[in-house]
Amino acid sequence: MAGSSSKADDGKKKARIEIIPLIDVIFFLLATFVLFTLSLNRIASVPVNLPIPNNNPAPPDPDMVTLQISDQGTCYWNKELIQVSEIAPRLANLKTRVAQPRVLIAGDDRAKFGTTVYALDEVRKAGIQQVSVETGRTRPTGR
Repeated sequence: MAGSSSKADDGKKKARIEIIPLIDVIFFLLATFVLFTLSLNRIASVPVNLPIPNNNPAPPDPDMVTLQISDQGTCYWNKELIQVSEIAPRLANLKTRVAQPRVLIAGDDRAKFGTTVYALDEVRKAGIQQVSVETGRTRPTGR
């Protein structure tokens, strides 16, 4: 019957798993592993001579042209104000003068997307392969 015990069970003790010593052993193993791992970092370290940073800006590249688009639709060719219609002849002249011309297209905070795409199309039509578009950093118009 449920709840009744037989005489054979009364004489025997049931086996119990003691949890407290098991937890102590686990904590000991964890502490040993952590200390062993920390000592490995000290043993495996290799001294490295790091270079000293040079805070001098690099000289400007004469083969690179910065083409900046402003919010009024005007363009700046290396900080020189030009009209949008002057982009194509200047790019053709750059292509003939320089073996591998590079163009950086930048825009100010409120530049129109259409004018920027027009400038990109003109660079592509001129056959210039190395084109960069400046993103993430805004610069004042004409600088």
